[in-house]
Amino acid sequence: MTPRSIGFLGLGIMGAAMARRLVEAGHRVAVWNRTASKCAPLAALGARVAPTPRDAASGAELVISIVNDSPDVEAVLLGPDGAAQGAAPGTLVVDMSTIDPAAARRIGEALRARGIAFLDAPVTGGDVGAREGTLSILVGGATADLERAREVLSAMGKRITHCGPTGAGQTMKAANQVLCAVTLLGVVEALHFAGRNGLEPALLLEALAAGAGGSWTLSNYGPRIARGDFAPGFKVKLLLKDLRIVFAAAQAAGVPLEGTALARRLLDDVAASGGAELGTHAMHQAHARRIAPPLRQTDAGHNPKPETGN
Repeated sequence: MTPRSIGFLGLGIMGAAMARRLVEAGHRVAVWNRTASKCAPLAALGARVAPTPRDAASGAELVISIVNDSPDVEAVLLGPDGAAQGAAPGTLVVDMSTIDPAAARRIGEALRARGIAFLDAPVTGGDVGAREGTLSILVGGATADLERAREVLSAMGKRITHCGPTGAGQTMKAANQVLCAVTLLGVVEALHFAGRNGLEPALLLEALAAGAGGSWTLSNYGPRIARGDFAPGFKVKLLLKDLRIVFAAAQAAGVPLEGTALARRLLDDVAASGGAELGTHAMHQAHARRIAPPLRQTDAGHNPKPETGN
């Protein structure tokens, strides 16, 4: 591996773990985060703390951003103190946020006008994948630019897929979020169905995780749900943001997303009940509120034992 000079922008749940892997791989990493205190653990490992995105990009061969939404990406890359102000021509910017595909294309055009290359490369695999370096990375942009970044990306992800031109990575990520939302709905419904019929969650996980109904979501979120741990690996508010992107693209393409719409309603319920910062598997709580009280014997259509008169 050849050590690279990297500016890394955004140290949330995913970004902090991804930046850590780059530092531990031996790259020279300058980190920036809006809340500067989040830089301290990486500084302790040898990363340089940059006061602005512009400073993080200064002297970097490659700049990586992973922030919340399209306006945040535009601010950290193209704003008055953004990375584009400090990056030299020839620098490669890789945005690993999840944003609107049209925004990715617009940002890519603005950077290329300054002589800066751009890839949109959102990720999937959750907090576990970020920590373990097993993320799937979905890349849009030029093949040559991907090859420039591949070694660095390989420190963070196990599967790197070139999806097409700029914006294609974000389109693929939108499709992924459809799968995530609907699969999570299936896991939540299955756990409640099994529980109301006398089966323990642990038994369901043991019996079904490796079968046809098994999934990453069941294996990773099922145990958390079973023990009542709704701490975020990926927050409800962020999946709702992603689903706004999904539904805008689906409407433009004329594609109905009925299962995804139900999943979104449950996530909206979680957020409205004060759970926007919880993990997406808190959908389980919203679904629980929809479950009817247990049926009494007479409610189920059974007559009580007749009196004998004796």
